[in-house]
Amino acid sequence: MVVATTRQIASSPAEMFSGQRSIAPSFADIIVSIPPDGSRQAGEVQWPQRIPGNPATEFVTLRAETIDKPAAVAAFDRLIAKSPKHRALVFVHGFNNRFEDAVFRFAQLVHDSRTTAAPVLFTWPSKGSVLAYGYDRESATYSRDTLEDLLRWLARNPRVNSVSILAHSMGNWVTLEALRQMAIRDGKIPRKIDTVLLAAPDVDVDLAREQIAAMGSRRPGFILFVSREDKALALSQRLWGNTRLGAIDPEQEPFKSELQRERIEVVDLTGVPSPDKFRHGTFAENPEVAGLIGRMVAEGQTLGDSRVGLGERFTLAATGAAATMGNAVGLALTAPLAIVDPVTREHYSDHVEAFGKKVEHTVEEITPQ
Repeated sequence: MVVATTRQIASSPAEMFSGQRSIAPSFADIIVSIPPDGSRQAGEVQWPQRIPGNPATEFVTLRAETIDKPAAVAAFDRLIAKSPKHRALVFVHGFNNRFEDAVFRFAQLVHDSRTTAAPVLFTWPSKGSVLAYGYDRESATYSRDTLEDLLRWLARNPRVNSVSILAHSMGNWVTLEALRQMAIRDGKIPRKIDTVLLAAPDVDVDLAREQIAAMGSRRPGFILFVSREDKALALSQRLWGNTRLGAIDPEQEPFKSELQRERIEVVDLTGVPSPDKFRHGTFAENPEVAGLIGRMVAEGQTLGDSRVGLGERFTLAATGAAATMGNAVGLALTAPLAIVDPVTREHYSDHVEAFGKKVEHTVEEITPQ
């Protein structure tokens, strides 16, 4: 994958990029090895237990090079040349993601969705801490200009036929802001940016309405993934005091009429099995949902030919769910473990376990079971 980031280059080469903000964007060329299909569960990130990892059973980074922009352009050109339909897929992660979390999650998504699009990761300066929600949100806002520039460059690249964007959680905020700004600056959003998948968006529903409206009539096809069982969004709603876009009921008014008027497709993941106890990472951790995303990206699925109807409940069989879905690393309130330092891993794990119990208890108090 090619990486564009507003993170600061870390002092330790093992960390590569930190959670601090950089004045100028940086780029990287990364190759991740994923265990053979027969040895892993789809939807799961098999984290290395030690460095170097075991490629037979764990995700292993084979290449991780910080590069300049011309080298990043050349690396992307090689990737887009291998894409049968010359499609690019941009992934924008959410809250509480270290750099390695974003890299491994995107690698898992690309692999499990079977997409042939050229993978581009946009990673913004998240501190990777459940205590840094405010910092992360401001970092996402800080990064909107850089994401806008990246999307504009991809759309202008003559080798690219189309661009899909997959945003998760707080990553939806920076994505919608970047697209809104592009529409205002340029008077339109390029037609090449044809599909935007909004997975569990942690965005105020009123703000999202204004952001999308500012894009005008010539805008991408939006596909919204929602769940009323998302405990992370329930907690965010309590903190911010208003409904989050990813937690709406698409069959209830005023949302049903608004979604239909704005021609926004909905995939309702309420009731869909997921190993994530917060139900915030279902889009990546459920193999069938990941496959659906892969088909949407591969086909450049537009609103007119979508097979997931407006407001339709997308349900999946739970048979064999425990066998087919792994215990993936949570992307929201369950913090990841450090992979480069066993001491840090042990200390961080203890801290997260203690804090996680408090967070879960709070969420359970405010979320219907």
